[in-house]
Amino acid sequence: ALTAIGNDYDFDMIFSKQVRALGRSGDVLLAISTSGNSSNVLEAIGAAHERGMRVVALTGKDGGKIAAKLQNEDILLNVPHQRTARIQEVHILLIHALCDCIDQTLFGGA
Repeated sequence: ALTAIGNDYDFDMIFSKQVRALGRSGDVLLAISTSGNSSNVLEAIGAAHERGMRVVALTGKDGGKIAAKLQNEDILLNVPHQRTARIQEVHILLIHALCDCIDQTLFGGA
């Protein structure tokens, strides 16, 4: 899907086209951008908002353009660091914590 959308439309639309096709009101988009300025992620956030979806954004540095694009009901998990490696390490930890929380909520127990 990524290469087809990138080839037929534009690489800035590789995620937003999929969000528009599959996203529904009440769904949650997990948007990840180390810089907070990835244009394809920004487009996906716009598409998610059009569909009535909430956004959980993982960013770094100062949150970039993504931080400014989020709405009140969205969640920004920003890693205020300049080094890409450190930001991505914390993003991995956050994703594992989110997965654990979702598992516990849906399935309970150990």
